Amino acid sequence: MLKGKTVVVGVCGGIAAYKAVEVVSRLKKLNADVHVIMTKNAEKFVAPLTFRSICHNPVITDMFEEPKIWDIQHISLAQKADLVVVAPATANIIGKVAGGIADDMLSTTIMAAHSPVLFVPAMNDKMYENPIVQENIQKLALHGYLFMEPDTGLMACGTSGKGRFPSPERVVDYVKEILMRDADYEGLKILVTAGPTREPIDPVRYISNHSSGKMGYAVAKAALERGACVKLVTGPVNIAPPSGAEVVRVSSAVDMYNEVMKSYESFDVIVMVAAVADYRCASVSEKKIKKSGETLTIELVKNPDIAAELGKVKGDRILVGFSAETDNLLGNAVSKLALKNMDMIVANDVTMEGAGFGVDTNIVKLIKRGGSRIDLPVMSKENVAHKILDEVLSIRKR
Repeated sequence: MLKGKTVVVGVCGGIAAYKAVEVVSRLKKLNADVHVIMTKNAEKFVAPLTFRSICHNPVITDMFEEPKIWDIQHISLAQKADLVVVAPATANIIGKVAGGIADDMLSTTIMAAHSPVLFVPAMNDKMYENPIVQENIQKLALHGYLFMEPDTGLMACGTSGKGRFPSPERVVDYVKEILMRDADYEGLKILVTAGPTREPIDPVRYISNHSSGKMGYAVAKAALERGACVKLVTGPVNIAPPSGAEVVRVSSAVDMYNEVMKSYESFDVIVMVAAVADYRCASVSEKKIKKSGETLTIELVKNPDIAAELGKVKGDRILVGFSAETDNLLGNAVSKLALKNMDMIVANDVTMEGAGFGVDTNIVKLIKRGGSRIDLPVMSKENVAHKILDEVLSIRKR
């Protein structure tokens, strides 16, 4: 199943290091090319020979070890890895990477990796709950590093709490989920809207909003990475579109409405991320409006509701909307979900730090038709995009 995939497993010095043996064994049985890097402390729990016998590759334990072939090993492994899995991940390695420290083979490989990096924390519950450890985890998550939640239960030290290494089966299932993303959208066509719209007042002024387009562009990029054919209908933004997407640039809400409605029938999934203006000027002045008097009254008329119109005609297509709110987040989002006949809505409170317009992170709730809800912590918009696409696939499988 994972033939052709290279997985680098970093093993740190914790009692859960013995469980990494089964992780490596399961990955090898899935035909992955597995390479193991052990820290010096990890060797005190499991012998390198154990991993070498299972993965059939040299086990790296020393940054300055004489290489078997002429190669800079941490660069070589970082370049060939499809995924780096740190299991178990101690507070020490999490803190090192968060602080930009690269002083052994594992930390230097992580720093040089362009592939996803998955940390599987395992430590005493008090260590895991330590605010410094939690800050380091959040910091790395913001930079796109992936984390598995540890299990709760009896620890080797005799205490009970959150910090146990998850079952090797669960770890490998998550690895498969990450690696199989490469092609899980192959053959699907996705329409994504992004950015703000601009509603002209006169030749030099317009009504708009603070949307940067980052979230919509992240969804388009993630879909492309997973093999989808993507059309991106974008309002005016200052970021480059993802390579490989069909890009149509529009300005006003009516422009976006016309473009989406003329092409939606060709798509399997429609993700409405754009912050579309609800109203436009009833009339647009042909000349710049000169300042006169203390007040200026502009008459506004309602724009077409693109998501609502799609909800009427979508058929068996999956329709995903966004609900950016400043109050009554769940109430407003659930109402939109039902009124616009969406399959899922992504709700976020734009007043929260780390969420909303213009930033690289988001904090969202994924609400599906039927009432199920997933609350996501603060994470990069790229990771949010993948979570959205994961849930879209689960809807399609019903």
